[in-house]
Amino acid sequence: MSALTPLPRPAWLPRERWPFPTAALATPVGQIAVTDVGEGPTLLFVHVGSWSFVWRDLLVALSPHYRCVALDAPGSGLSSRPEVVVSLEAAALAVGAVIEGLDLREITLVMHDVGGPVGLAAAARQPERITGLVALNALGWRPTGAALRGMLAVMGSAPIRESGALLGWAARLSASAFGAGRAWTDEDRAVFLAGMDRPSRRNTHRYLRALRTENDLLQQAHAALRGPLSRLPLLTVFGSRNDPFGLGRTWKQLFPDAEQHLIPGGNHYPMGDDPAGVSTLIRRWHSAHVRTAGQPQRSTHQSR
Repeated sequence: MSALTPLPRPAWLPRERWPFPTAALATPVGQIAVTDVGEGPTLLFVHVGSWSFVWRDLLVALSPHYRCVALDAPGSGLSSRPEVVVSLEAAALAVGAVIEGLDLREITLVMHDVGGPVGLAAAARQPERITGLVALNALGWRPTGAALRGMLAVMGSAPIRESGALLGWAARLSASAFGAGRAWTDEDRAVFLAGMDRPSRRNTHRYLRALRTENDLLQQAHAALRGPLSRLPLLTVFGSRNDPFGLGRTWKQLFPDAEQHLIPGGNHYPMGDDPAGVSTLIRRWHSAHVRTAGQPQRSTHQSR
């Protein structure tokens, strides 16, 4: 088991804005920043594109009841900036390293956006450790359809990537009410943006581009949903205003017994739109459907 080493708290990350200690885990894809708080059943939060601050309010709400583990993907947040171009595969390796390094078991994966295929690919390599899936505006397969693939082509293009890195417009959008920042103060937004330096902002677009190109990993994630992960209970939560590509319908096709919810007026980050509501949904669903040690699984989900 790999040891975590404490990470010094940057001056721009005051405790009142991020009330958790953060540690570093040495992995084959660089130093990965890990937040590990609370006790109880394990929730592993996987987001790829910005950094763990997007989970803050959910961690505050859930850590009194669960062990909450979040990580910054390679090239993001407090994780190291790799010399090579970031990839979904490297992010999946980072997730797997955290699972192994902390010896996490009976994990419920809580995935957002690109964190879906990354978390699922990591889970496919250690399926015996996974007991539940939560998808928050996440996908878990190779993007299809002209509209979705066209959007990814634009957002992952070199001109958009470099303008986003230089001007920070995509990061500011993520910090807005459309993004994770609906309940944030100006001070919260400043902290989030401080964690999105120019290399990190550039990597956001590289991860989006990878959704069009890393077919092997995307196929692994999708195959896992039809194979070793197919009998797990699933909860999906989407913003009512932000599922233009019908991801919620696809989840329901894959998992007919999934529990699905919409956050009224919600956008791309339901955990930012209504952290109290999302935390309540996760707690109720987990209690009803997720098997933990000594507790029989009560989900009616069947293999297909």
